[in-house]
Amino acid sequence: MYTSKEQQALMEEMDRRKRARELAVPTDDRQIRARLRDLKEPQCLFAEGPSERRDRLRHLLSLRLSKKEKRAAAAGDASDEDEDMSDHESDEDTDMEEGGSQDQREEEDKEEEFYTVGSEDLLHARREMLSFSMPRAKERIERQKTFASTSLVTIRTARNTAFRQLRSYANLASQLGDDRAVAQCAFSPNGQMIATAGWSGLAKIWTVPMCDPIATLNGHTDRLGGIAWHPQATLGQSAASVNLATGGAEGNISLWSLPGKASEDSNMGGHIHRVCRIAFHPNGRYLGSASFDQTWRLWDVEVQKELLLQEGHAGEVFSVAFQGDGSLVATGGLDKVGRVWDTRSGRSAMVLQGHAGPVYSLDWSPNGHQVASGSGDNTVRIWDIRKLSSVQTIAAHTSVVSDIKYYQGALPTNDIQAPISLGNPGMWLLTGSFDGSIRAWSEGDWRMIKSWTGHDGKVMGVDVNRDGSYLASTGFDRTLKLWAHEDTVV
Repeated sequence: MYTSKEQQALMEEMDRRKRARELAVPTDDRQIRARLRDLKEPQCLFAEGPSERRDRLRHLLSLRLSKKEKRAAAAGDASDEDEDMSDHESDEDTDMEEGGSQDQREEEDKEEEFYTVGSEDLLHARREMLSFSMPRAKERIERQKTFASTSLVTIRTARNTAFRQLRSYANLASQLGDDRAVAQCAFSPNGQMIATAGWSGLAKIWTVPMCDPIATLNGHTDRLGGIAWHPQATLGQSAASVNLATGGAEGNISLWSLPGKASEDSNMGGHIHRVCRIAFHPNGRYLGSASFDQTWRLWDVEVQKELLLQEGHAGEVFSVAFQGDGSLVATGGLDKVGRVWDTRSGRSAMVLQGHAGPVYSLDWSPNGHQVASGSGDNTVRIWDIRKLSSVQTIAAHTSVVSDIKYYQGALPTNDIQAPISLGNPGMWLLTGSFDGSIRAWSEGDWRMIKSWTGHDGKVMGVDVNRDGSYLASTGFDRTLKLWAHEDTVV
């Protein structure tokens, strides 16, 4: 038989276990470890898994709660103020889903928001990007005014003609691009070459449309995640200057001249984890890189120097894309969030929040105020920076949207009165997916124009050349494929 003390202890233990089951405890293992550290308890015990660690935290919190209740009962003559404070302390221990008390959360928010002093080089870069972006924005607005004065019948006819041509596109060429998966592809600015980035660590340059190899670029020790052409490469840029950049999983960015030989000291290192997508600023001097170290960085290509290490994402950063004017840059990460940054001030201009999966790809519309994002939730979202919100969600694919590209139109011209081309810039959007398909979508109503299949597995990268005459795709099947009008003569 139990004595009265033993019976009381047993009842208290049963009551404690009941309350322990009702405690709100976080499911995120990182939050659990942080809470254990706050309690001055070991973050991990030998052979302990996340489930056992969560149970241990629940047990510790219930013990602390029982001790406080005993102290409160023993001090029965305490004032109401003392009781309120005790209740408040209990609430702090049990409010785990919210990360602690309101005061604690506010203090954490204050600690997360911080500023660092920028260098003189960064200040110079911001001023240069400001001077570069203002005239381009003015020209873009003038072109949009010209477009706005065009009759609706003319626009509708141009759209129908362009979409009819797109529907006749078929597979033109297929080339084994690498020994492993081919992560990305990018047309040169003049459209006569295409570069690929492979998981073998090699980048390759091919002719268009024959897909004959021109050069193999060997400068990385791990798989490639990003590749980008200099905006003036193959146009006015010297072949001996930087024409191409690649990013690898070892954390380095390599700069290449044509036909593909790296100059001395052409590697830029700084990321402490895998480099994913990279992109040149429209002025060609600066380059952005996204990395699994949860940062994106801005580099000065001319002096091969890191100018900015930008935090702000709660997870790995996967994608980066500059707006056509050069005034904004968008980044997306595995935290399911995208961000738009002002390159001229460094401030966060907009948060792209709404995806239920990682943001794997981003691209800016030529109109300058919309950005498209492709996600692991199988959707594409169109964001408008004027409204600071998503204006369209496209159920684009049945699997991860791996890459996304706007049709950019013909090469820019200073003649703002030039007639609108058949394929108006931004008229359609190209997406690639792990479901093995490539799809084109009409701007505005966001209807599917055409879907192409041909890859044996996941599509990992897509691109469109400037005049829209060729589409390109790369995939997990190690191939590079070109798509063009069925009447195209090679």
